[in-house]
Amino acid sequence: MSTDLDPVYEELKRLQLEGMDRVFIEDSTMALLKPMDTPAPVEPPAVAIDLQSAVNSGQQPNTALPKVTPRTKAVATSTPLPDAPTIELPAADAATQMQWLQQQVENSPVCKEHLREDEKVVFGEGSLTADIFYCGEAPSEEEAAVGSPFQGKSGELLSKIFNAMGLSRETVYMTNILKWRPEHDKPYGNRPPTQDEMEFCLPYLKAQLQIVQPKVIIGLGNATVPGLLGADPDRKMAAIRGTWQTFEKIPLVFTFQPSYLLFNDTMKTKRMAWEDMLKAMEKVGMPISEKQQSFFLPK
Repeated sequence: MSTDLDPVYEELKRLQLEGMDRVFIEDSTMALLKPMDTPAPVEPPAVAIDLQSAVNSGQQPNTALPKVTPRTKAVATSTPLPDAPTIELPAADAATQMQWLQQQVENSPVCKEHLREDEKVVFGEGSLTADIFYCGEAPSEEEAAVGSPFQGKSGELLSKIFNAMGLSRETVYMTNILKWRPEHDKPYGNRPPTQDEMEFCLPYLKAQLQIVQPKVIIGLGNATVPGLLGADPDRKMAAIRGTWQTFEKIPLVFTFQPSYLLFNDTMKTKRMAWEDMLKAMEKVGMPISEKQQSFFLPK
């Protein structure tokens, strides 16, 4: 049965898998974490929680939380996925190729099978000559509702990041590895894609890269790591964020997804993400001003 604590639990799961090992918890949230009269047995917490705010308020912290389930073990789809499609782009200009590819995705029986009522396939959009290619994990509820990547508050934040870089949604290319919103049995929120789901959609993503031919890929979010580099339980976002990798012979850097930055609204985290953007700007030869260099640094 859902409780007021469910959203807290889901958010802690997501934050831990993004590489965050400490959070501040407000008094109102602490009240939800107090033991009930007949608490159900739980396993030891899988996240370290900094409860300084609770200590300052004089409350006794209780950190017994449900064990975190790894993102790679997310709820599976209702039916096994078939083999990934084989994509051979037609001999045509970039615009024609991308239009053809979009039709392949939107008409795919597998993609359509996993759509809820009133949801759309989220293909991707942006400049077909973009130097920087932004790749997320999977569409959110807002994205699936309109069929466009990076919508809602997360999309607004990403647009602000583009503007700070001297870019816009029209001058970059944006998409997700998975082209449909992953199903789950919760009445709220989104779940990360499984490895099988991402591997099914990889040929579509590779074809998009073949058309755009960007100079840099920016992977947004924890699940993009196994999605683009392959499953490896020892390879975590926290360890490789901000380091150069390669996908399809294109330089690739991973960073936090915008929704993580909205929740973990600290100067340190913003600076970490911004340094990843500076790396991408430098890689593609964009000029970087002193003002841009100093964003999110102590005054």
